[in-house]
Amino acid sequence: MDMAVTPEPQVEEVETAAPVPQPVQEEKGPYPPAAPMPTQMGPLGIRYDFNLGARVTIPEGKAWRVRLRDLDTGNILFESNPGGTFINSTKRYYIRFGVEVFDEANVFFQHDYNAEGREVLVQFPVGTLGDIMGWFPYAIKFQEKHRCKLSCAMSHLLVPLFKDAYPDVNFITHEEVKPESFYATYSIGLFFDDEDHHWQPCDFRLVGLHRTSGYILGVDPTEVAPKLGIPNDGPPIAEPYVCIAVQSTTQAKYWNNPYGWQEVIAHLKAKGYRVICIDQKSVHGGGLVWNHLPHGVEDHTGDRPLAERVRWLRHAKAFIGLSSGLSWLAWAAGAPVVMIAGFTHPTNEFATPHRVINYHACNSCWNDVRHRFDHKDFLWCPRHANTPRQFECTRLITAAQVIATLDNFL
Repeated sequence: MDMAVTPEPQVEEVETAAPVPQPVQEEKGPYPPAAPMPTQMGPLGIRYDFNLGARVTIPEGKAWRVRLRDLDTGNILFESNPGGTFINSTKRYYIRFGVEVFDEANVFFQHDYNAEGREVLVQFPVGTLGDIMGWFPYAIKFQEKHRCKLSCAMSHLLVPLFKDAYPDVNFITHEEVKPESFYATYSIGLFFDDEDHHWQPCDFRLVGLHRTSGYILGVDPTEVAPKLGIPNDGPPIAEPYVCIAVQSTTQAKYWNNPYGWQEVIAHLKAKGYRVICIDQKSVHGGGLVWNHLPHGVEDHTGDRPLAERVRWLRHAKAFIGLSSGLSWLAWAAGAPVVMIAGFTHPTNEFATPHRVINYHACNSCWNDVRHRFDHKDFLWCPRHANTPRQFECTRLITAAQVIATLDNFL
């Protein structure tokens, strides 16, 4: 919502059709839909809730009006014509809504948003690791701020990472969501094409991948690493070691220097470190481009439990990775993270003193709103595709840069 330039309140358009549209996700299934009808009962047949926006229904045949207000700004966001029966705000992120139902003479119902002691659902997309590591702590901030009964819906693969560390949170899968139970629901994601800011108050490419969750939930966006509820077992091997992860979901994220990994691995081994690769896949790519594990690394890839990877990371002298999920897991596990990344700007990820980027090369296209990321194009390079400069953002990051970064703290 743009701020009004006159003392008159800004009015927001709302959707009045009963079905609740779902956000467009990046190759991720839709989130569980909200309950067909608002879940909270008011007087005189009025129903309301805040599941994917403020929602209000009034009985058929009543010439009442509905007003939605932002209690923190004082703006009236919407006021219906008499007789509307279903109101759903366009804004689906957290707003401290005020709801009024009235006619010319009477106010029949008034409710100010208050989640204290009420059931709130924060739902995360499935099929991603790093995003959830970054987003989840903001759900905890929301719980602490509002003193609500928090449920978090996410992949069953991630629940074991958090469950024991956060006993006051109800962890569920998307299939276990019972939408009729919740007073409010918020969806966390990367909303690329949300030009009207229905799902996020500001573009995630501006504020950072993880901090967008704080803005969606209306809490302090300062980053906080999540706690991991994994037993702190001893190191998996006796010798000092460094973990690496070389694979990712798009070629722009890879370290595209053809000699980089081999030189860094040789340097680490010469200094007495074993080098352990904890990627899921030993080979990954698309079309004519396939990426293999570098020579000299110890292969611990495969469909192993995330708890096993956490154990490796907790006791590693360092983790070297890309702008991808295992770097976020290493951050959560407390490992010193050397992140080799060029296609994202450093503000996109968590802060690390060991970030490696070459500003002499083209960089940060992911955070450039002029370039819509194409997740179907494994070789996406929006500025220099099919030219000698393709993927120069990481191709021009040298092994010497990474080795110097490692030697600063190893």
